[in-house]
Amino acid sequence: MLPPSLPTRLLFALEAEVGRPLEIGETPAGVRRCIPLLGGRFVGEIEGELVPGGADWQTVLPDGTLEISAHYALRTRSGEHIEVLSNGLRHAPQDVLGRLSRGEAVSVQEYYFRTHIRLRTAAAGLAYLNTLLAVSMGERFPSSVRLSVFRVL
Repeated sequence: MLPPSLPTRLLFALEAEVGRPLEIGETPAGVRRCIPLLGGRFVGEIEGELVPGGADWQTVLPDGTLEISAHYALRTRSGEHIEVLSNGLRHAPQDVLGRLSRGEAVSVQEYYFRTHIRLRTAAAGLAYLNTLLAVSMGERFPSSVRLSVFRVL
């Protein structure tokens, strides 16, 4: 018997402005770099802005796969803060990776960009965020990243 599918519901969509990568260089684990998160907005079940100052730490593997580890904060429209820990992968065929790195328009169907997300907050009205898991599907643009974040029900 097959298990049921994993139910999800859109929690929010985030558009994050990103800065120029800080290249750390070749390490035993792969090429390390840090992408600053400059700000942005999110809309959905909760809404507000991405607080500038977070970062997406990445390891670039020899085949071009990115291991993603982002840590940032959100501020809701009513001023409540949410810590976000997002870890995942982005990979694609080499020609698609080349187009992405040159800032060309690439359909999200041409590459895989997924993360798993944990949220933490002290806001009483958002306490349910502390006890859920979320997953995201991402899209990369020349100066931004768009994440569709789904709560796992």
